[in-house]
Amino acid sequence: ADWIYVGKRCGQPSIGQEEICGLMVSLAQQGKRVVRLKGGDPFVFGRGGEEALALVKHAIPYEVIPGITAAIGCSANSLIPLTHRGVARSVTFVTGQVVTGAFEAWSQLMQSGQTLVFYMGLEKSSQIQTGLISSGLRENFPVAVITHGCSPQQQVYVTQLNQLNELSITLKGVSPALIVMGEVVKLREQLIETVQSVTEYEGI
Repeated sequence: ADWIYVGKRCGQPSIGQEEICGLMVSLAQQGKRVVRLKGGDPFVFGRGGEEALALVKHAIPYEVIPGITAAIGCSANSLIPLTHRGVARSVTFVTGQVVTGAFEAWSQLMQSGQTLVFYMGLEKSSQIQTGLISSGLRENFPVAVITHGCSPQQQVYVTQLNQLNELSITLKGVSPALIVMGEVVKLREQLIETVQSVTEYEGI
């Protein structure tokens, strides 16, 4: 089998999406069985839809294998429930790249009883912090930054909105990273204490 690396890291040189789609089509037309491996779910900020459309355009049959998107997997692995009765009744996934251009809908992103998750948002943390605070979100709003989620190198940094950019500066160059915002972040400490208590009780 041939392995072709097409992974992407924010701020790092990488193969373009059109070239990736072209490779998939070309290899399939050569009669090869092509497996496109992705982290997370291919249809959540994974460009899977674009790649599937490229195959459809050339009448190439394909199958999509669902995955666990980073927001779900990383939050659960960090003991941060994205929804919780009486705390958060909805969750919104946003790509950090949304703030690259003009973005005037900050107030619509964060409503009462909602959790907000930014993919690829660390490099845009200054704009995210300024945009949300200027739209009325309080400065001490709970925030967690998860790096290398669901891996042995996972780290969770709990902070508040007005300190997000300062934290991101200390994490400069760290990728991948996920930003979780909401009152549910406060539950992490309680859940950690519960796990530790059970572990100590059982002598694990």
